[in-house]
Amino acid sequence: MRASGAGPAVSIDPVSTTIDRAQAWTLLTEWVESSSLRRHCLAVEASMRAVARERGEDEELWGVTGLLHDLDYERFPDLETGHPRMALAALEELDADPLLLNAIAAHAPYTGAVPESDMARALLAVDELSGFVLAVAYVRPQGIHGMTPKSVKKKLKTPAFAAAVSREDVARGPEQLGVELDDLIRLVIGALEAEADALEINGETQAG
Repeated sequence: MRASGAGPAVSIDPVSTTIDRAQAWTLLTEWVESSSLRRHCLAVEASMRAVARERGEDEELWGVTGLLHDLDYERFPDLETGHPRMALAALEELDADPLLLNAIAAHAPYTGAVPESDMARALLAVDELSGFVLAVAYVRPQGIHGMTPKSVKKKLKTPAFAAAVSREDVARGPEQLGVELDDLIRLVIGALEAEADALEINGETQAG
């Protein structure tokens, strides 16, 4: 969830503790009631874990970062005074990993934060793309199954479809990670398909 504006940056501090997945899920369910926003956060978590595995990085940290990136968006959607500042304050009180804090701050460039790690750049790359792939899956009879990068890119060329998704962010993400767009889309599709039940993207089979 991003827009333009200004605000403080979050810098990396070497002292931190780890928020595990169970604690992160408890936080998310306390802060977020919307089933659609929860699904978005779960989708971004799945994508972040997939990128981490691909790169041999800390899958748990990357996944938790994806899960919590929009923690405060439902309660504090105003981009001038709210999201993601309230989430950052709450996570700082828990002595969250500074890499996590930077990634969540930097996924909203209007905070003034810049991505200081591959994890932060990955979050920027998969956030909008994960949401878009979810949207495509919702309108396909077969859901996520059988989806290809070609079908996703075709939808990206339709401005009215999932209009809130920034095409610019989707295009910029692979450049930041040094990968091809098709490869990143393929990775995200695979990550979300593995969580198709939880994300409710099995298409017509979901009700069967």
